[in-house]
Amino acid sequence: MKAVVFENKALQLREVEKPTPGSGEVLVKIRAVALNAADYRSMSLGAIPKGRIFGADVAGQVEAVGPDVTRFKMGDAVFGDLSGCGFGGLAEYAAAPERLLAAKPAGVSDADAAASAMAAVTALQGLRLGNLKAGQNVLIYGAGGGVGNFAVQLARHLGARATAVCGPANVELMRSLGAERVIDYTREDFAADGQRYDLILAVNGSRPLGDYRRALNPRGVLVTVGGELSQVFKTMLFGPLLSLGGRKARLLAAKPNVPDLEFIAGLVAQGRIRPVIDRRYPLEQTAEAVAYLARGHARGKVIVEVG
Repeated sequence: MKAVVFENKALQLREVEKPTPGSGEVLVKIRAVALNAADYRSMSLGAIPKGRIFGADVAGQVEAVGPDVTRFKMGDAVFGDLSGCGFGGLAEYAAAPERLLAAKPAGVSDADAAASAMAAVTALQGLRLGNLKAGQNVLIYGAGGGVGNFAVQLARHLGARATAVCGPANVELMRSLGAERVIDYTREDFAADGQRYDLILAVNGSRPLGDYRRALNPRGVLVTVGGELSQVFKTMLFGPLLSLGGRKARLLAAKPNVPDLEFIAGLVAQGRIRPVIDRRYPLEQTAEAVAYLARGHARGKVIVEVG
């Protein structure tokens, strides 16, 4: 089968052996893969999957089932996040534990399902970690990316008032997704306008923690999602200081799970939220797709179409 393998510090299209599903696994014929910032950051840090094949967010069709599989059969449409089993999605086939997969609703495309697998679940878990309630004010920093797009929509779905921070190219998109207020960071500074928020979801945020603290109400919560390692370490090191008093700082470690995948799939199928897809590439152009995403200007998700 064809797969995109990371070797000699580059992504290469190669012929590799087709995997065989083990106990509790299914063989998925991959149709679409959504890329994530974690892909290119892992490459740059040398954190390479065992099989040297990246790609976590997948959608496709079950082609074979291994022993002890109870939830799926051949022909079932599935999607999921393979980051919990060593990745492997950027290939024509992947063997995946059934515990990491959910049924794909008939009305949801493969690209939309793949785009939702990690990004939407991460946004959902981030809002939950911040204990967001209906009527509260939430600031979403980094709203223009995949997680941020979903966070704006999920906040609206939960009855909260979302303020989106993004670049000028995404202002109208944020309004269309349901943001009550949009801050163009090239023109305004959220930390200096006097507004206070019950929750700040900082997606790949690069601002000093003190800026977020100033924008929180006295019992507000900061939840950080991803970002450069330096930002993650700062949150771990200085987060307890920010939490002095009533404010809280939390670092999200998103965990893929079937109930959240099914919840998100239901919302997408009902049209309550929608994946925003910026660009699509064939498997043969995965390196170009990753390079585009790494430049940091993608509006939503970047999809690799396989079959």
